[in-house]
Amino acid sequence: MKILDKYLLKTYLTSFVGVFVILIFIFILQTVWLFISELAGKDLDLVLILKFLLFKMPSLVPLVLPLSVLLSAIMTFGDLAENYEFAAMKSAGISFQRTIKGLTGFILLLSLGAFFFANNVIPYAEYKFTNFRKNIAQVKPAMAIAEGQFSTIGNINIKVDKKTGENGEFLEGVTMHKKSNLGEGAKTVIKSKRGQLISSEKSNLLQLVLLDGYYYEDITPNNYQDRQKMPFAKVYFKKYNINIDLSKLNKVEGSEENITNACYMLNLSELKYTVDSLSTSYNKEIISVADNMYQRIGLNANLQPDSLRPKKPKIIELTSFLSKEEKSKILDIAASDALSSKQNFDINNFSLEYKKKDINSFWLSIHEKFVVAFACILMFFIGAPLGSIIRKGGLGLPIVFAMLIFITFHFLNTFGKKVAQESGMTPFFGAWISFFLLVPLAIFLTRKAINDNGGISFDGITEPIKNLFIKLTQRNKLQ
Repeated sequence: MKILDKYLLKTYLTSFVGVFVILIFIFILQTVWLFISELAGKDLDLVLILKFLLFKMPSLVPLVLPLSVLLSAIMTFGDLAENYEFAAMKSAGISFQRTIKGLTGFILLLSLGAFFFANNVIPYAEYKFTNFRKNIAQVKPAMAIAEGQFSTIGNINIKVDKKTGENGEFLEGVTMHKKSNLGEGAKTVIKSKRGQLISSEKSNLLQLVLLDGYYYEDITPNNYQDRQKMPFAKVYFKKYNINIDLSKLNKVEGSEENITNACYMLNLSELKYTVDSLSTSYNKEIISVADNMYQRIGLNANLQPDSLRPKKPKIIELTSFLSKEEKSKILDIAASDALSSKQNFDINNFSLEYKKKDINSFWLSIHEKFVVAFACILMFFIGAPLGSIIRKGGLGLPIVFAMLIFITFHFLNTFGKKVAQESGMTPFFGAWISFFLLVPLAIFLTRKAINDNGGISFDGITEPIKNLFIKLTQRNKLQ
């Protein structure tokens, strides 16, 4: 490796490492904010919180890595152009292609590492993260109930005055509101002097044992006039057991965590095997639903063996030997059968759409593992020529350009995945739509940088803004 390549690689790596660390820290703070309800007020020690963030951190790499490559490229090549180092290289006969040759090799190695990371590390981390969230309440049951405030678990709101014990499993002053299944608010109130939390790592149930308390329940009489008296039942108990489903505790409001999230826990070979199995099952169900519908509407006898075109049915005139009432009954039966067939078709259609959405999610997960790798290459070949064109280094203008480009890339990527998941486009096109639209930009900027005819001056934009701030500052000093 020549001196120039070492110098460029050292300069780029310095910027890249700094940007990557800063961005990963920012995204971790965002993660803390998203899961603040699971972390705050749960009596979790520092080790558990660090494990929580450590398992979540790998899933942030697909967002942070391309942005780091882009911003570092713009900053590095912007500094070289701003300090006239590019001019010195060109005067020595070193072209732009030769300048980025060494860094291109590094980016290719980084892309291979990103693919390996996305295929092996991220699925394992997602598996550990999901199970950690599931088991954290089983390992430390006191986190399910915060002290001195109401905690919501499924259809139960519970508050305790004090928690004692090694793991906070002994409770004092328990107040519980149980919501009605009919959506009429809290119909049941339970108060007890003491309680105990009992859990097991092998069970998904948290047992709450209440001691020495009262059970209050509102009663809704059938007679409307009696409801104004607001009757209720009151029962004293010495011991009362309640089983709480911990899976409801770990659901974050606004998220859709279900079995489809398993696609993020599988590597490439496992995803392909799962997609093949789901596709085979989906095709068999389509055939089964079609046969069932043909039989329900009576087309099975009129279908040709080698074609789906029905034969012309025989028309029988019923008016000659049926009365008006009999014809009306026949029409009512036919309308009922048609409505039943339509409802059955809607149910089957909904089930097939859900399974197709599930298959699309697994296909998108397959493509995303390659998208992460190619995103690094794309962002470099946008950032490097753009930095040499704008000739601005540092953290000012490069950040603006990097954020605009990356937001566009991320928006297109998210939009494509959402539409593809709903079968609005193929999973391949949905996963790669951002590349189809941004690769021409990378080619255009690279050609501009190679031909050295892309110099752009932003002084016309930045100078008036700078002068305006100077005038405002001077005016404030005079006042």
